[in-house]
Amino acid sequence: MDKANMVSHTPFLFYDSIHAPFTPEDFTDDDALIAKTAELFVKNEVKPKMDDIEKQQHAEVVDLFRKAGELGLLSIEIPEDYGGFQLDKSISGVVAEKLGWAGSFSVSFNIHAGVGTLPYIYYGTEEQKQKYLPKLGSGEWIGAYALTESNAGSDALNAKTTAKQLDDGSWVINGEKQWITNANVADVFLVFAKTDRGMTAFIVDRDFTGVSIGAEEEKMGIKGSSTATLILEDCHVPSENVLSEIGKGHLVALNILNLARLKLSFANVGTAKQALQLAIQYAGERQQFGKSISEFHMIQEKLANMALAIFGAESVSYRTAGYIDEVLSSKDSAADFNSLVSGFALEASICKVYASEALARNVDEAVQIHGGNGYMKDYTVEALYRDARISRIFEGTNEINRLTIAKNALKRTSLPQSMTDLKKKEKLTRQEGYIVGAVTLFDKVLKALTNKMQPKQVEQEVMRMLADMTTELYVMDSSYRRSLKYQDHEFIQLLSETICEEGFYKIASEAAVMIACSYENEMEREEKLNELSAIRVPTRSHSIIQKRKIAQVLLQKGQY
Repeated sequence: MDKANMVSHTPFLFYDSIHAPFTPEDFTDDDALIAKTAELFVKNEVKPKMDDIEKQQHAEVVDLFRKAGELGLLSIEIPEDYGGFQLDKSISGVVAEKLGWAGSFSVSFNIHAGVGTLPYIYYGTEEQKQKYLPKLGSGEWIGAYALTESNAGSDALNAKTTAKQLDDGSWVINGEKQWITNANVADVFLVFAKTDRGMTAFIVDRDFTGVSIGAEEEKMGIKGSSTATLILEDCHVPSENVLSEIGKGHLVALNILNLARLKLSFANVGTAKQALQLAIQYAGERQQFGKSISEFHMIQEKLANMALAIFGAESVSYRTAGYIDEVLSSKDSAADFNSLVSGFALEASICKVYASEALARNVDEAVQIHGGNGYMKDYTVEALYRDARISRIFEGTNEINRLTIAKNALKRTSLPQSMTDLKKKEKLTRQEGYIVGAVTLFDKVLKALTNKMQPKQVEQEVMRMLADMTTELYVMDSSYRRSLKYQDHEFIQLLSETICEEGFYKIASEAAVMIACSYENEMEREEKLNELSAIRVPTRSHSIIQKRKIAQVLLQKGQY
């Protein structure tokens, strides 16, 4: 594939590259040092203050931001001209993953390093970058992102906050922004407001006239992160604090949210690993019926499923980050940024949905393995369980993200060349056989949907199933391509084969329901369903033994 086609992302179901997908095993020694720095920061600085953070002693959070800034953890993506390192999304991803072990502070950190900083990098004027990025990178200032309102949650662009321009070019903003993370510690807010020329993004310093913060929200989890309402009453904002163009705030909001969804998926991977490690440790220590509960096969099955969820989430997240790095390195203007990042809306939403639901399953199973102790505040998994619930709501609910996935899948005009080539191979591995089978199912479903109705007429239940099929296919393909790079790594092969096998049967189940719902005539429906059943794939494995092998590796290592 030539360079011109490589960056033309829209026609393909998944981004296709001239390079092999990036995987966690590709990190260099220098990258590993950055990851270790983040890991030690959480262990030595965040963990000892966790109780104070949970009690909303915000001074501790502010201090941690300063220390994170001193270590360079807030400057990963900031350009060198403004005091940063200008590193890739994959590096910022592994930092976010390591911070996923930091409880509530993980949320504060990732909001600051993500939506609290990235808008200035990609949309700021030179003056705005010079003013804000060095402070945000050093931790001197903490950033926040103010988009949500009481009546504009999933429909975020339907905001009621208004901005009116005065004769001198400055603006007056009125409105309230709800559930703003970092509200009581932030020094600067990115605020979205309606103007007579459309949604516009404004940089609002905390000390501007008319800015006030409401009471802290009492939340189910992530109690240590500040969440409150940002109140703007005749807030005066100078003309130079418009970010991007007047009326183009929707592009800022949507494209930065795509990147935020990817960053959240990395944090979710980190927390999911923490849940698995705690489960492994407890299972090895807990004795019942005269032996460790880790010897019981149902416990081993849980551990294996947790590892599979992590492997899938890791594979899609790092693959997507690598591809975004690839396209962004080829372009540098704001206009190109908008078009290129919007082209990854499908993948970013897949990462967000899959990783947040992998985390949900993992913390649930970690509590289950802990038994009654898992329900007690003395055990870390109790907090993980509560904290994890927000991830399926953050950065667009998983329902909204599923609609994004499905709508983009319906726009597909061709398969990536890599999948087309796979279908032409004469002899397939087990992973390849399941992927080709899944692609065949996917094609039949899309043909049925597009032949029968327009995309806007597809029922939401069907869109949900299409999104889940698309997600499973991306996870299967990403896991398989990761295994190609490490064919001598037995554990990676085992995880990949299991994901591809289980993914195919999930897709097959969804495909049967969708085909049945696409044909009113019973004979035609039966004919189409029989076509699905005729698709040949490798014989099912002895999955019980496969998962016991996975569990044994985990128990021997004591971690993922």
